Amino acid sequence: MITLVLGGSRSGKSAVAERLAGRRGLPVTYVATAVADPGDADLASRIATHRARRPPAWATREAGADLPAVLRAAPGTVLVDALGTWVAAAPDLVVDTDALCAALVERAGDAVVVSDEVGLGVHPATEVGRRFRDVLGELNQAVAAVADEVLLVVAGRTLPLEPLPEA
Repeated sequence: MITLVLGGSRSGKSAVAERLAGRRGLPVTYVATAVADPGDADLASRIATHRARRPPAWATREAGADLPAVLRAAPGTVLVDALGTWVAAAPDLVVDTDALCAALVERAGDAVVVSDEVGLGVHPATEVGRRFRDVLGELNQAVAAVADEVLLVVAGRTLPLEPLPEA
């Protein structure tokens, strides 16, 4: 089962994803795509909050460009948090969408994937901001296409998103 959890900043998407990942009582590998930068106190605080919320039995892996390989190697359920930081860390914002989707589909265990919904925000003022929005939006669509379930989180509440009916 692949579940994509989308939401805006501070929407509660990570907390929702954590509950979903732990719901079956199976081993969970938390795959972090953000790495703390000693000069960024806000990011370090967010990472610490996420770590404190996770059950101690969960394994944690950090992933960059190797995210598809990490997904294939992780046993049980994986929780990927989040695609936005994965894209932001990639050189020139280039990620291997096909490899990520293939890794998700080929896994034996469940996958819960967190991503930012960037299409509802302010139009980015910079070229790199627009490219980021476009790359992440296209990545979200690709993951949604292979997902069994897609949820939108707003204020800690979830809305299931249904695929468009075939024409």
